Amino acid sequence: MLHEKPIILVVEDERTTLQLMGEMLEKLEYQPILAENGIEALEALEQKLPDLVISDVLMPKMDGITLCRIIKGNPHTRLIPLVLITGLGSSDDRVRGIEAGADDFISKPFQLAELTARLGSLLKLKQFTDELINAEEVIFSLALAVDAKDPYIHGHCQRLAKISVEIGKQLHLSDEELQALHRGGILHDIGKIGIPESILFKTGPLTAEEIDVMSNHPEKGEQICKPLRTLANALPIIRHHHEHIDGSGYPDKLKGEAIPLGARIVAVVDFFDALITDRPYRKALSHEEALNMLHTAVMNGHLDAQIVDIITDLVREMGEK
Repeated sequence: MLHEKPIILVVEDERTTLQLMGEMLEKLEYQPILAENGIEALEALEQKLPDLVISDVLMPKMDGITLCRIIKGNPHTRLIPLVLITGLGSSDDRVRGIEAGADDFISKPFQLAELTARLGSLLKLKQFTDELINAEEVIFSLALAVDAKDPYIHGHCQRLAKISVEIGKQLHLSDEELQALHRGGILHDIGKIGIPESILFKTGPLTAEEIDVMSNHPEKGEQICKPLRTLANALPIIRHHHEHIDGSGYPDKLKGEAIPLGARIVAVVDFFDALITDRPYRKALSHEEALNMLHTAVMNGHLDAQIVDIITDLVREMGEK
């Protein structure tokens, strides 16, 4: 979350200007952290994450464009707003700054009123982003809480997410698609939070009515996550991870490639992890026994053959650990 007195990292190689900007920010009731080049700025980031970064473009050792590219390329810092200070006629710097991910620009010489307005706007945006992240973290915590309630599946979501991403890499999926797999793997069963424990943890066969209640969890999970735009790419996985290739799954009875690829991947890994985990009604199967059952599920029209082949290779490469 945004600090009570926002922390602003200023990167400027001209010491007089750097000190002046520090004093200016203090008058605006910000906490300035001062660095004379990009390398010092990265060292400062390791000590404390600021709420915003202001950097000159032309600096020795590491220029502002390079610094911007590093900050925006790091998952831990990429959401920190970054303002580049450029010369009045330096359109090339602005183009390179946009390509590096800069959020805004200030031209030299700048006015206090302009600096105040731009910082205020970006800090409000940072606050909104932080609130979205906090809401997302709450949803992930709920998903892990569902996972932790059942000693037989504890750690299932993390395992599923990890293996799903490995399969995604084998399929050469984009970073965005891999992120969706990770999020979808963690959140795929979050809809079970609305299912009574008497059904969720029942050791015997479920009644027809109980099966209907259990079968609603993909739709409930989608409803829980839908308000957050940051989870949009995971929604098809959450909703469709119980669809079958032959159309006999739920909730929408999708067939074949109409089922989103991420959902087909998670379906395979979900089935595999369930088989190699102890259950109240049976002991865990060996990896080889579980793989045989996956291939049987392919023949029965339930799972994607290509994905089952990939997980088979991955599991046999890793061995039974």
